[in-house]
Amino acid sequence: MRSRLRRLVLGATALFTAASALPAAAATTGQRAEQRPSRDGMSAVIRYTEYGIPHILAKNYADLGFGTGWAQAADEVCTLADGFVTLRGERSRYFGADAPAGGDLSAARTNLASDLYFRGVRESGTVEKLLAERAPVGPSREVRNMMRGWAAGYNAWLKQKKVTDPACAGASWVRPVTELDVAARGLAIASISGEGRFVDTITAAQPPSGGTGVSGAPSARTPGAKAVAKAADELWGDPGMGSNAVAFRGDTTAGGRGLLLGNPHYPWDGGRRFWQSQQTIPGELNVSGGSLLGTPAISIGFNAHVAWSHTVSTGIPANFHQLTLDPADPTTYLVDGRPERMKKRTVTVAVKNGAPVTRTQWWTRYGPVVTSLSSQVPLPWTGRTAYALNDPNAANLRFADTSLGFSKARSTGEVLASLDRHQGIPWVNTIAADRAGHSLYTQSQVLPRITDELAGRCSTELGRTTYPASGIAILDGSRADCALGSDPGAVVPGIFGPARMPTLKDAPYAENSNGTAWMTNADRPLTGYERIFGTVGTQLGLRTRGAIEDVAAMADRGGLTVRDLQRQQFANRVPAGDLAAKDVARACAALPGGTATGGDGKAVDVSGACGVLKAWDRTMDTGSRGALLFDRFWRRLEQAVPADRLWKVPYSAADPVRTPNTLNTDAPGFPTALADTVAELRGAGIALDAPLGTHQFVVRDGQRLPVPGGAGRLGVWNVIEPTWDAAGGGYTEVPFGSSHLQAVGWDGSRCPVARTLLTYSQSSNPKSPHFADQTRLFSGEKWVASRFCEKDIMSSPKLKVVRVHERP
Repeated sequence: MRSRLRRLVLGATALFTAASALPAAAATTGQRAEQRPSRDGMSAVIRYTEYGIPHILAKNYADLGFGTGWAQAADEVCTLADGFVTLRGERSRYFGADAPAGGDLSAARTNLASDLYFRGVRESGTVEKLLAERAPVGPSREVRNMMRGWAAGYNAWLKQKKVTDPACAGASWVRPVTELDVAARGLAIASISGEGRFVDTITAAQPPSGGTGVSGAPSARTPGAKAVAKAADELWGDPGMGSNAVAFRGDTTAGGRGLLLGNPHYPWDGGRRFWQSQQTIPGELNVSGGSLLGTPAISIGFNAHVAWSHTVSTGIPANFHQLTLDPADPTTYLVDGRPERMKKRTVTVAVKNGAPVTRTQWWTRYGPVVTSLSSQVPLPWTGRTAYALNDPNAANLRFADTSLGFSKARSTGEVLASLDRHQGIPWVNTIAADRAGHSLYTQSQVLPRITDELAGRCSTELGRTTYPASGIAILDGSRADCALGSDPGAVVPGIFGPARMPTLKDAPYAENSNGTAWMTNADRPLTGYERIFGTVGTQLGLRTRGAIEDVAAMADRGGLTVRDLQRQQFANRVPAGDLAAKDVARACAALPGGTATGGDGKAVDVSGACGVLKAWDRTMDTGSRGALLFDRFWRRLEQAVPADRLWKVPYSAADPVRTPNTLNTDAPGFPTALADTVAELRGAGIALDAPLGTHQFVVRDGQRLPVPGGAGRLGVWNVIEPTWDAAGGGYTEVPFGSSHLQAVGWDGSRCPVARTLLTYSQSSNPKSPHFADQTRLFSGEKWVASRFCEKDIMSSPKLKVVRVHERP
């Protein structure tokens, strides 16, 4: 049986290899075949290895998309189908208008708001217009074929297989999809940090009645810098997306070749999950990695020559324009004194057990009208003024082509070339390394072309506060000379061109933990970029500080291997603990009578906490005693003590990695935070020295699995963000954190040396054998040895071969 299986795989591989090795004239015929599939329809061979990882083998891009769509449906059909309901604007129809929208593809609070927005996008024809554009503005033929193939593969799986996942088995909303649906998902992902953040206010904004009142918000007054900073944090400091990544140059490694460690932080459930695969068209493409669900290309990954990952950037992906309105008509605005009428987008949404709902949205040359920046910063629509949102990613279908360029790249230089050509990365940095020993960091992303000069010349009164405080630009929309303009080399007007992007090449290490480009390498700081990209010289987060300490020491030590990357991922060091735990324990022990007064005025015996904190090993390993106590204390301390009083030694831009330091235990909020933490844990029935893994966990197949790692606010590399439920007795199951991990290097062979781990496993279906297998590995801090080369795939003891194809 085993030898028969091997012959089948070898035969399929030989067939595809022969097809890809045709001379140029035959290759042209093959390209025409991409556009006109054979009568047999699309097909692919999927070789499954350990942990249900599919290695998809295809003759062309359409077939590759077909195999990818099939395999994604097999693992995640319910999650995918739910997302397509969102994109069609049908959540209210199936799940009710007032139910939470889920947050996978936008920040909409209710299904109704989500539907009004996404149905409006669908009816506007935005996606069709972008699909009709020639590359690089629109998708390439290869990506169009992958999207078309993905839809066909998903549909073929639905037609040929039975849905067993109880989340959607038998549901009427699980329906076939089209290439348009796949493209719409890509567009939603691109704009999730722009228009996607403002869905509620886009769909609710209405002109003031009578032309003189106010819509959507109270009267405006210029907020202070703190309110603006809080608003920016609400919008673009969302912990729902984050990451770490580091690339090492060859002279720091044992073999003289590059190394890359990628550690994105994403939700463990829902439509923002990653999904693993290898995609191969012999002679054309061979890449492994993680794809965002519903997308046909590898999002982060590696091939035989280069590896890359992404981290959520500090760039602000949208801006605002303040409109001066016609006093006689609040839906008409003036540009250089000439009137322009807003465009009405009237949308009707079907509602479960209710009458259809019709709402009107208002759009301008800049984008949709909105009525708030956040709960702290209203942008009221009055008889004189309104505000429009500009999001260049709302017309960006270039992400897949950029990623496909990475997949084909043979060096970090070619990664950068793909970024320069396609300019499709919406809200992340790119970190890469290659087998020649090069390293790369670049914040090459799609941002509104807001220069500091433009902001200085065109900011409104509110914008003069928001831009320096947070990078959020609010420009005078009544002046044509305040338009964003165009950069040389920019794919479309209104965005920055490649020359403007903060980029660091061939540094000994290039690291990012969602901080600014400035401290990518502490010895080679990046400066000179516009404020909208991020800050220079400002205080670093603890995760960035800890990461730079770790990777700089690794680079200095040298002789690095993939095993060193694996150790870094699971070191679970707590920089906040290294900085403060000793002082906390000492101050705790000095409290008179071992007691402190809580926020409710009651005295609490905290003496038991002192010894626990002193003995704590300063890690967030599952067996660490004191980790949970410090975690809960640190969160309360940051709330109780203002940031400028938390440390005795203040921040210094001359020493950004080591300052601020020395915890201010004399701050009035310190004993209160300690007392409230001890009372909180005791009230939940949790021992002060309880092992972390006893209370930081997920449940899979009825088994409680301890989860290592800790909060980013503690500075932990291996980010895990559980949710505290005091009434429920502590943390609930982990909903967010480290996701698709990859540690990649090269030796003298043709095959990359790679270890991967999909922390939440490949399938959301509790009936799948791959619902929890990698989660158990994560719990035990173990990795999967990647099978990239044919000999490795063929030698898998779990090898299973499936030929998938369309049927009449």
